[in-house]
Amino acid sequence: MAAGYGDLLRTRHAGRLLGGTLIGRLPNATAALCIVLLTRSEGGSYSLAGSLGALYGLGTAIGQPLLGRIVDRYGQPRVMLPAAVLSAAGMVLFALVGPDPLPVACVAMAVAGLFTPPLEGGLRALWPGVLKSEDRLHAAYALDAAAQELLFTIGPVLVTGLVAVASETAAVLWIAAVGVVGALGVVTAPPSREWRAEPRAADWLGPLRAPGLRALIGCLFFVGVALGSIAVAAVAYGDVHGGGMVNGYLLSALGLGALIGGVTYGARTWPGTPERRLRVLTVGLAVCYAPLVLVPGVVAMTVLSGLAGVFLAPVLACAFVVVDRHAPSGTVTEAFSWLVTAIGVGASLGTAAAGPAAQFGGVAAGFAVAAGGGFIALAVLIATARFLASPNLKTELEKDRIGGVEPGFSTTHQA
Repeated sequence: MAAGYGDLLRTRHAGRLLGGTLIGRLPNATAALCIVLLTRSEGGSYSLAGSLGALYGLGTAIGQPLLGRIVDRYGQPRVMLPAAVLSAAGMVLFALVGPDPLPVACVAMAVAGLFTPPLEGGLRALWPGVLKSEDRLHAAYALDAAAQELLFTIGPVLVTGLVAVASETAAVLWIAAVGVVGALGVVTAPPSREWRAEPRAADWLGPLRAPGLRALIGCLFFVGVALGSIAVAAVAYGDVHGGGMVNGYLLSALGLGALIGGVTYGARTWPGTPERRLRVLTVGLAVCYAPLVLVPGVVAMTVLSGLAGVFLAPVLACAFVVVDRHAPSGTVTEAFSWLVTAIGVGASLGTAAAGPAAQFGGVAAGFAVAAGGGFIALAVLIATARFLASPNLKTELEKDRIGGVEPGFSTTHQA
């Protein structure tokens, strides 16, 4: 297993692209925490901090597919690096003014979120040209999904450590700088500079005209609901079971389970089509979320949380492969970015739903939102199986490209 991943990372440019993307995405993993810490240090309320964080999240959800479309048209360096600089400028402005005056803080958060570069979608667009092997591509998607769990575990630790030795303002400035450094590392790599999208049809829907992709977005929206709700439910569980680090144990176990599941999944080749495999993996995801509603003691609940995470990274990794098979030509970065948006918006809804559920229905009700999200995600895949069954629908949708291709595209993924 280790040898397989080592071989993948030794592929020319692979380690640099993965590392640069993870570094560039640290702001995504730490922005919410930084916003809360700085707002509170300046005397702002939790409600204000939450509102500013939501504004940042909304901006990111809107900006990812829009910037992804521009990347597909103009290439990665011309879009991602300027976007990273503008996003960092928004963070720097927030670091300098804090939450007061509020209109300036809102503008800063909107800019920082809206211009967050689509590094995640961009990396997945580059993998086929860099790895040139379907088996290695599947392993890369799995490693990518698993590495995200490390990102969201290590990032907050780094922020809290920086706040302890410096200040909340320094933490915000740090994530602004890190975002630019990561983007710079990616866009200066030869695969990023040379990559060009395939020709695409001149329409506004872009990847959304593919029914299989719409089905996948619907599924991952509800996976996002499960992810967002479990974070809130874990806090509510911790409050009932003595507070302290209990909620941290649950979330860390969830991340560890996802890491183990992702690394294991990517270490071998699996039979069957990715679409069918995605349904099987989503069954596992839904079934493993369900026992959380039992809310047993802390040790047992920690084990259940680890189990709940096992299928998360494999579901995401398999979904990335399905996207690549269904996205219309010339829309791959935008297509991947829509998945990021779907998960992010779903997570926001899950967070909003789990709070009242836990408050009025108890901790089990909060975890029931997570379980419900998993089963609805599965139901979406089952209901839309005919759209996902045949990537040939992608080819049919592209027949209208004749005479309608936008200018300025190379006909290959890799120049």
